[in-house]
Amino acid sequence: MNLNETFPRSPRDKLNGLVFLPRMIDKARAFKQNSLGEYVFPCPLDKRVLKFLKIDAEVWADFVNSNNEEQISQWVEEICSSRQPEEIESINKNILNRKPNSEDRWKYFYELRDNIDPSRTDVTTWVDLMDLEEGRPKAK
Repeated sequence: MNLNETFPRSPRDKLNGLVFLPRMIDKARAFKQNSLGEYVFPCPLDKRVLKFLKIDAEVWADFVNSNNEEQISQWVEEICSSRQPEEIESINKNILNRKPNSEDRWKYFYELRDNIDPSRTDVTTWVDLMDLEEGRPKAK
């Protein structure tokens, strides 16, 4: 995966019911191939998901680079086998609804958003901003 040439999948995309995992696969593969471009792996949202999964970023990157999506899905299923549906729903909400947490971060967020499209005042979460930046329509 070369993120100098394409975007990773949407942070809203799911694998095994978890948002952000397909994007993390794309970013980890690009990380291992030194083709992250302007992306960061692991970013703060990656770290939240990795903490939920109890997986180190390097372990994740190594595994996804040597396995296909079906094998990754099986691995994640095994990892999450002891998790309750409410826990998965909670981490998904945490990721999807994450907003800046300080005045400085809001200022930075607004600058990024307004440089892309100042009319999109409906974009208020980091996930919304990622999708806006990558040209995806606002989720309903």
